[in-house]
Amino acid sequence: MSNNQAFLSIKDLVVEYTSDGQIVQAVNGVSFDLQKGRTIGLVGETGAGKTTIAKTIMRILPDRAAHIRGGQVLLDGKDLLTTSEEEMRKVRGDKISMVFQDPMTALNPTMRVGDQIAEVIIHHNDISQAESEKRAGQMLEMVGIPAGRYREYPHQFSGGMKQRVVIAMALACTPDILLADEPTTALDVTIQAQVLDMINDLKQKNNTSMILITHDLGVVAQVCDDVAVIYAGQIVERGSKEQVFDHPHHPYTIGLFGAIPSMNVDEEYLHPIDGLPPDPSNLPKGCPFNPRCPYATDACRKGAIGEVQTPDGHWCRCVNLDQVKEGAIKS
Repeated sequence: MSNNQAFLSIKDLVVEYTSDGQIVQAVNGVSFDLQKGRTIGLVGETGAGKTTIAKTIMRILPDRAAHIRGGQVLLDGKDLLTTSEEEMRKVRGDKISMVFQDPMTALNPTMRVGDQIAEVIIHHNDISQAESEKRAGQMLEMVGIPAGRYREYPHQFSGGMKQRVVIAMALACTPDILLADEPTTALDVTIQAQVLDMINDLKQKNNTSMILITHDLGVVAQVCDDVAVIYAGQIVERGSKEQVFDHPHHPYTIGLFGAIPSMNVDEEYLHPIDGLPPDPSNLPKGCPFNPRCPYATDACRKGAIGEVQTPDGHWCRCVNLDQVKEGAIKS
C-alpha cells in the first residue's frame, strides 16, 4: 500500500474539533497511500474518524469547529492542505469528488436534478449551457436513469435513484479520485448491490481511484483492493484485502470478524467486542483499544504504539502480536 508511485498520500494527519470548550481528537496521525486505479476501504465503528479523513482531503471541514493540527495530503506530490481555496475549487469535482452518505441532504431540493449535474460540468469545463445539459443527460443515462427525467426534482425520486444522481454528480467530470462515504447505508439490500456494481463498473471504465468508507466488511470484500481498519482516529491495521481478511492481527480487527455471522459454522452466539469506543475528548493512554482488549498488558497503556510489520507483510499497531495470535488460535 505504500510506495513511491502513490497517487494520493496521507501523511501523519491530525485533526481536532472544538466542542463546548473540549478538544475532540478525531484523527490522530493517520497515514496511508492510494495508487491509481485502486480502491482502499476505511473500516471502523461510528465516530472512528473515517468521514473526517475524507472531508479533510476535500477541505470541506467546518471552519470554526475543525482544526488540522498536522500532516499532509499529497495529490500527485502537491499538498492540498496548503493549497489556496481558489485552487481547491478547481480540484473539487474535477480531480476529487465525494459521494455523501445521505442522498436526501446531498441534493438541493429546489433545483432540478439535471441542473445540479450540469452545474458541476460547466464549472470545470469551458462549454456552453446547452452542451453541459447534454452531458448531464448522458450522465443520468450512465447511472441507469432515463435522460427524460432531467427536469424532475429530488422529491420525485426514490432513495436509490437519488443516490444514483449523487453518483452521477460525483463522476460528471471523470475525477481521478472518488471518495464514497457509506454510499449504500441508506439503501435497501437489493439496491445496495446494484449501486455497488455500478460504482465498480464506472470506476474500472475510467480507471478511477476510490476511498470507500463503510461499516460493512462484506462491501469491502466486494469492492476494495486494500483495507485500513480505523479505531479512535488511528489506523490500527492496514494492508491488502487478502492480507487483512486472511490474516488479521490486531485484536480489534479480529473482534470485527468475530462479530460476523458465518453460514458455514453452527454457533449459538456471536462474539461481539466488549465495551464501547472511547470518548474522543478523553482518549486512554497508550493504545486506545486497551480498555476493551483481552490481551492488553502494561506496555499497551504506556506511550504511543507504533506500527509493526506482520509476517505476511502488512502493518499492525500492536505490541502483543504473538500473544494475540496464540489467543486467536485457541479461540
